Amino acid sequence: MLSLLEKMDTHFLQVLHLFIGLIILFGLLQIIKLYRRKKELLKNFKSFLGPSSHWLYGHNREIHRGQELKKSLEWAEKYPYAYPRWFGGFVAVLVVNHPDYAKTVFGHGDPKAMTTYKFFLPWIGKGLLILDGPKWFQHRRLLTPGFHYDILKPYVALIADSTKVMLDKWEKMIDKDATKSLEMFEHVSLMTLESIMKCAFSYQSKGQTHRELDSYIKAVYDLTYLVSQRVRTLLYRIDLIYRCTAAGRRFLEACRAAHQHTDKVIEERKKSFRKEGELEKIKQKRHLDFLDILLCAKDENGVGLSHEDLRAEVDTFMFEGHDTTASGISWLLYAMAQNPEHQQRCREEIKETLGDRDTIQWDDLGKIPYTTMCIKESLRLYPPVPGISRQLSKPITFCDGRSLPEGSLVAINIYCIHRNPSVWQDPEVFDPNRFSSEKSSQRHSHAFVPFAAGPRNCIGQQFAMNEMKVALAQILLRFEILPDPAKPPVPIPQVVLKSQNGIHLLLKKLS
Repeated sequence: MLSLLEKMDTHFLQVLHLFIGLIILFGLLQIIKLYRRKKELLKNFKSFLGPSSHWLYGHNREIHRGQELKKSLEWAEKYPYAYPRWFGGFVAVLVVNHPDYAKTVFGHGDPKAMTTYKFFLPWIGKGLLILDGPKWFQHRRLLTPGFHYDILKPYVALIADSTKVMLDKWEKMIDKDATKSLEMFEHVSLMTLESIMKCAFSYQSKGQTHRELDSYIKAVYDLTYLVSQRVRTLLYRIDLIYRCTAAGRRFLEACRAAHQHTDKVIEERKKSFRKEGELEKIKQKRHLDFLDILLCAKDENGVGLSHEDLRAEVDTFMFEGHDTTASGISWLLYAMAQNPEHQQRCREEIKETLGDRDTIQWDDLGKIPYTTMCIKESLRLYPPVPGISRQLSKPITFCDGRSLPEGSLVAINIYCIHRNPSVWQDPEVFDPNRFSSEKSSQRHSHAFVPFAAGPRNCIGQQFAMNEMKVALAQILLRFEILPDPAKPPVPIPQVVLKSQNGIHLLLKKLS
């Protein structure tokens, strides 16, 4: 009996030693892999000077929450064209701060979307924002008709209606307490989500207090916060570890909530398609909305989009169509509050254009040039998407001769390009006249890129501009916007440009 136990102990120890040996071997292989990766990155970025970094943490410990944009401006001043940014010791991105470099990247063939999308926008799947190659081209060509001039025209009335609902809520709130500021992003997000759902998905509004809309907005807020947190935290990059953390579980729950919302939108439209004669009615419409296009789409073999592709595109446009415009409008209102003389000039222009009407219409959008210049200046100072990333599909050489190999990661820092003092005089000053016809024609073609540029520019940029014009016009006709000195916003890049403490403004009802 003793001999048998001894043999079992010996066998167990042999297995244990083998297991430990395999773990050590695996660890050594990973160390070798990381060493080679580090060596390759150092070689790739050797031509680009940048801030010194820790061998393991990279630059992560130098960038504190709420100070990200301030630090990036400091580095952009020191390295005006580009510099390597290390996310930990083994992931590096070339951060571009100059329009000359941005032009090269935007015009560089067909750059893939950044492979680390799993950290940045993992819940939207492989929609137009993430796709690359022939499939991206197929989806882009498919969806472009959904943003045609004739499609966008009737949307103005829908956006104006959603804006009016928001303003009626504001009026009731300030009637109760005119001294209390309102947090803009919360209200504007609800309005822009309702607008995109009515315009792109033919959603029948139940008012901006609908629980489903609130839950989706909360899910998106959680997701954008959690992905920005994940980028900053070294261990969170490992999927297995992240899923075991409280943040990882919260992330998965938010994903489920967001997907439930989009799945319901898709399923409700599919049900209407199943009704006898309904599909033919939709196909005979002069112009199909975004969801109609997706559901009616067929490839050369007559095969429609898979459920995965369909949901990815709906997730993409649901997010991009409301969160970015909510950011743009919220920061625009802040800029108006900070610059009352420009606010008043916009109000006078809008009143003169509309006359006795209190609602803006399609034909009015081209008749408010000064308001448009103010919107563009706000987009310069507060771009809704402060940075975008690409993975190079082939080697690239910049204007000064420096180059990067295929597979390199490049981040175009739109926030810093828009404040680059070599391009913009007094870049921190709000000056709408920068966007006069004369000055615009003299400026670098890639100095102002709030909607990116090149073949992968924002497909919905005209929709976004129209929504900003409609929202600002309706708001300025009813309220004077004032800053809340006790609660100045702290800009943070959270996928889109948000404020760490919200955007709080005071509203004064106009007589």
